[in-house]
Amino acid sequence: MKDLKVRLENGAEIPVKYGTDILTILRENGLTDSSRYPATAALVNNELVSLSSRLKINAELKPVFLNSATGARVYRKTLSILLSKTCRELYPDRRLIIGHSLSTGYFCYFDGMLNVEDRELEEIRNHMSALIKQNLKINYENMSYAEACSQLDSNTSKSLILKYRNDPIIPIYRIGDDWIDIAYEPLLPETGMLSKFEILDYDPGFMLRFPHAAAPEKIVRFEDNHLLKSIFNEYKAWGKILNVDCAGKLNNIANGTEIKGFIRVAEALHEKKLSNIADLIAEKREKLRVILIAGPSSSGKTTFTKKLAIHLRVLGFNPQLISLDDYYVDRELTPKDEFGEYNFEALEAIDIAQLNNDLLKLFNGEEVEIPSFNFKTGLREYRGHKIRMRSRNILLIEGIHGLNDRLTARIPSEQKFKIYISALTQLNLDDNNRIATTDNRLIRRIVRDYQFRGYDALKTLGMWESVKRGEKKNIFPFQNNADAVFNSALDYELAVLKNLAMPVLKSVKPWHEEYAEAARLMSFLNNFISIQTKYVPMNSILREFIGDSDFKY
Repeated sequence: MKDLKVRLENGAEIPVKYGTDILTILRENGLTDSSRYPATAALVNNELVSLSSRLKINAELKPVFLNSATGARVYRKTLSILLSKTCRELYPDRRLIIGHSLSTGYFCYFDGMLNVEDRELEEIRNHMSALIKQNLKINYENMSYAEACSQLDSNTSKSLILKYRNDPIIPIYRIGDDWIDIAYEPLLPETGMLSKFEILDYDPGFMLRFPHAAAPEKIVRFEDNHLLKSIFNEYKAWGKILNVDCAGKLNNIANGTEIKGFIRVAEALHEKKLSNIADLIAEKREKLRVILIAGPSSSGKTTFTKKLAIHLRVLGFNPQLISLDDYYVDRELTPKDEFGEYNFEALEAIDIAQLNNDLLKLFNGEEVEIPSFNFKTGLREYRGHKIRMRSRNILLIEGIHGLNDRLTARIPSEQKFKIYISALTQLNLDDNNRIATTDNRLIRRIVRDYQFRGYDALKTLGMWESVKRGEKKNIFPFQNNADAVFNSALDYELAVLKNLAMPVLKSVKPWHEEYAEAARLMSFLNNFISIQTKYVPMNSILREFIGDSDFKY
């Protein structure tokens, strides 16, 4: 067969035999390492593929290294699969669940068990280390649909995924002769590349820990986050009420006649949590003057604020809403980031002095004219929006810096109530393949940006890394300052968002740099049965992203 043409990142074009695996190509051309970090996957015409994949078309080939966000994700996915293989070999009668992320690690547990003994944790460490030393091949293969169903029949969460797929060929990964898994995303080609991992006791299970992309040569000290743990524990309890913990179980409901009732219960759990937070505020009504609401991008802060205002009215409050966006400094005074671009997410982009002066005047009973920021001119304007605080009034301020005490430094702490909101899904694709919580928010944002901001998926994907950097600096360090937390994720939402996200993602073409991420998200969404948007209540937080909300934005 005629040789293929492969263009490398340095511009060189080389002939390659049809069917050669990517790892061999990289090794023969000295491209398996960047400085001291190994390649973990590759981009073939901007599609992310495993190094064990075989080349069958002319292509541009770029290695993906461990010290990148994508390379680190491949490492984590592979480590999770190795843990799954380990636990099946050691404890074949147990069901391992790889759950949410905390610090640089995944919380794992055995279904129905209240703890894992130290002896067992040591067995897991030793067995994983032995499999790594054996440097087993992790082969990417294709399997017929019927054979995949037969091979994975013993795992309910995986068989349910296949139940709602009808692809004649199912891509799988094989480790040795006795372990296969559905190929959702690329894995490392060899177990020997998993040089760093840690198993840490964490009741009722344990933490699987791994290096951070910024420092792949080490595992940093574990920092427990009791706030996130409480959110996930509460949401897991909701999952038990709804009896859905993986994509396949959601698909069962979406494919049946129970979806309307399922959505009603999911939304009712949101309302119950909102009511509980309103009750907490009411308990401190004699001293509280302002509610500060913060969370990362696409967490649903705006709708949450509007819904909370309703619950507070039920308790006798008369809420006044203020947006931090209206306190932006004039465009020319906005600080710039390391790339010379305006940094609208920096705290210094807010006129803190003016905000605090206005708040103090309001709390003193004075009338204050609230500014409006003109995003077209980049200037703050005053349009006659005047407010005064009376006995039943309480201020609700929504914005990314709400949990940072520097924002409201002149306001006594007893007058403030802080709420952290995020979308932290408790769903897994299957027992061993978790859903990244950032994916939930990214898909929300892609849909919202296209519907209401005129941005296509290319632009949203291009901005996402910058957005995440801003969140790590301006939001996440302050989340433990919250007096209350709210998880805005809805177990059914990805099946709804799929309808709107897929056409937008398909506009990203293989010649775009962002194609790898778009293709990954499309492949991910294909694991869900679609749920029609008409079933989503008009006051749902999800309506902030899909439209036709009862609320005005």
